[in-house]
This record gives sequence, C-alpha cells and structure tokens, in this order.
Amino acid sequence: MLATPTGTASQETLLVQPAVPELAHTHTRPIHWVATATAVAGVVAVSSVLQPDPATAAQPAGTGTRSAPVTAAAPATTGVDFPIECGPVKALVQKQASGDLDGDGRPETVAVVHCDAPMGTPPDGVYVLTRGAGSAPARVVATLVDPEERLTVTGLSVDDGAVLASLLGYSSADVPSCCPDVKDSAKWQWKDNAFIRSTPAGAHSV
Repeated sequence: MLATPTGTASQETLLVQPAVPELAHTHTRPIHWVATATAVAGVVAVSSVLQPDPATAAQPAGTGTRSAPVTAAAPATTGVDFPIECGPVKALVQKQASGDLDGDGRPETVAVVHCDAPMGTPPDGVYVLTRGAGSAPARVVATLVDPEERLTVTGLSVDDGAVLASLLGYSSADVPSCCPDVKDSAKWQWKDNAFIRSTPAGAHSV
C-alpha cells in the first residue's frame, strides 16, 4: 500500500474508510435519484481497503508508489450491485476506466453510474470495483462520488494510479438540474489505505 506523505496539501481531502475492509456494501442508506437533494459542502464519500486476492503476496517494505506490472484483466461492470437506488429503472454504467490503483499488480475498474431515467438529469455516482471471488461479479469497494452530491461526470480516466474526473455541479440547491453552473476537476489517489482527493495541477473551479 502507498505510504502517507508528510505535509499533505491543504486542498487534499481524506476519504474516511470503515475499520472493517469487507464493509463495501454496508453503505449509507441509498437515495432515490428524484428525491430533493441538499447541496453538499465538500466531499462526502466512503472508501474501503482494496483487498487483493489471497494468492497475491503483500508488497515488501520500501517499494514506494511504483506499481507492479499489471497482468490480470480488469473487473467487468456486468452484474455488479452498485449502491444506487433507481426505483423502477436500471442503473446504467455511463463511463469506465481501469488501472492499478493500489500498486498490487492487479487492476481495478472505476465506473460512472446513474439511473437510466427517461427524462431529467439523474446525478452520477463514481465507484471503484475489484474482482469478485471465483466467478462472482466484481464488488464495489469505494465510493468516490455519491449521487447525493448532484454531480455529472463529463470525463473519466486513470493515469499513473490516480483517478481523474471532470465534473459539473450546482452552486446551490435552487439551480435546476437541467443547468449545472459549476465546473470542477478532481483527482483521487490511494494513500495509506484511503483515497485522497485533490485538485489536479492546472485545474480550477468555475
């Protein structure tokens, strides 16, 4: 796992994880996408420890942040139980990107998901997936963006172990969902068993 850096920049936000790593599905009560959302200040997300398969040996001390060569296939989004409540419609994977986020040599998949609504602009959730046991579907181990934040993800990539996203949001709860008025960029990186959110170099909010 990546070591905690000293002197972490003030703009970085630590996404707190549960004490028990297998609590990926013990998330806060999901909301229906059409419920009235209150503007969320800052970032509220839950992450769990990314667990390698039992056959994966632990990294020796002193390996730093360099990732081992990735040889395994990235987790598929098919059949995944995403922590989003969509009522009578299905959860739709809009975007996905893969890469080794925790340096264990096995790739994770980051998925952007929202409810497949016939009208309106349902908000996106951003989730990190790891491979399931045996033939089981992949499982969600971290929530980077919760649908309750009312954000739309316009761009997603994984670069050198970091998750990068372009976001559209709202300056207040009074702004209609048709017309987001805030543009932002975010970067998440796995450090000391948690995802750290920061603003990518050169990016700024509008």
